[in-house]
Amino acid sequence: MRYTLLVFLCLITLIAYVQRSAMNGATKAVEDDLHTSSQNLGLVMGGWYLLYSLLQLPGGWAADRLGSKPALVLFAVLWSTMTGLAGLAAGPLGLLLLWAAMGGAQAGIFPCCTKAIGATFPKTQQAFASGALACCMSLGAALAPVITGQLLGPLTWRHIFAVYAVPGLAWAVLFGLVVRRPNGPQPAPAPESEERTDGWHALPPKAEARVRWSKLVTDRQMLLLCFQQFLRAGAMVFFYTWFARFLQETKGLTTRDAGELAFWPPFAGAFGGLFGGLLSDWVLRRTGNARLARQGMTFVALVTCTGVAAAAYFVTDPHVAVLLISVGTFCGMASGVSAYALAIAYGGRHVATVFATMNMSGNLGATAFPVAVASIVTATGNWNYALLLFVSLFGTAAVCWVVLNPKGTLFDTEALK
Repeated sequence: MRYTLLVFLCLITLIAYVQRSAMNGATKAVEDDLHTSSQNLGLVMGGWYLLYSLLQLPGGWAADRLGSKPALVLFAVLWSTMTGLAGLAAGPLGLLLLWAAMGGAQAGIFPCCTKAIGATFPKTQQAFASGALACCMSLGAALAPVITGQLLGPLTWRHIFAVYAVPGLAWAVLFGLVVRRPNGPQPAPAPESEERTDGWHALPPKAEARVRWSKLVTDRQMLLLCFQQFLRAGAMVFFYTWFARFLQETKGLTTRDAGELAFWPPFAGAFGGLFGGLLSDWVLRRTGNARLARQGMTFVALVTCTGVAAAAYFVTDPHVAVLLISVGTFCGMASGVSAYALAIAYGGRHVATVFATMNMSGNLGATAFPVAVASIVTATGNWNYALLLFVSLFGTAAVCWVVLNPKGTLFDTEALK
């Protein structure tokens, strides 16, 4: 059942990332149709990530209270419906409201997914499962500009948004029918799986008690975990928002050619996420050293990402530049699975809440990035600064992982009241 579950979680992650990246590759068409500017469209993208960020904690709370399955079905129906409705926007304000609402509905997906992984996978397989999710995130982001670029012409961007709504609704029906929640009393857990028994159901009465929320904003390791996520997620959103446009403006490519090249960095990142999860779990099994397996591997990956992406700044050939950026994205996504694994371990019985806090921080960074890029380009006329911003964020994240070393869980029994 755990691998059936993982397949469904990966599938909805893929679908969700295609939906959230629908704008990538269609920005010019949207701007022309709505008679708006790149700066206003940057605000629309930022609005998506802002509401996505702000609703992370409510999404995590819903996952802890309702259980992963009902929460995921509810969220998938809501955000897929909003994706289709976004194509009805009559102007930039309407698009902002509908697109942000879709982002808010997607806020619960990863708290639900990580809670389910923590409930069904042992610690030595959690990075692999997280890496599989990361793989599908990047695949979705890679496919979106290619699919959008191919469909634009035969369909308008409005029709494309309607088409993108269908897979999420179909997934919700299949998931509800195929994947069953365990029924009846659960067996007593083994010590290692003690924190993994409540992923499908609402928390039992003892765990429903309120947690000491102040620890989420005062614990040093939690703050570092959130800050590195702010930096990494802010950088990675480049490939879900402006990357196809960046290639058009800096390399002189057509919309279709830019969409095809924009496929490769997130596609490489898909394999990076999977490889990072497998490598991290392998090191943990071989050495028993969680700091080496999680933090050590992540630091090396982030430094490599920073170096090769910086080298791409000096390259004029679009194919070579995209190749270097793809290597950087592979390493960047390989680094991300450790954050997921650490959040699962550090969350204890409140995985969804801890992960949601970390993910909220990441998406605040993702909120700022497309707005910052639009503002910088408007002020300077130079799209190359978008790549430099990407490099600087990953370089700073590498410094965070040198000192990040959470031990135990954030909330213990004394933290409940």
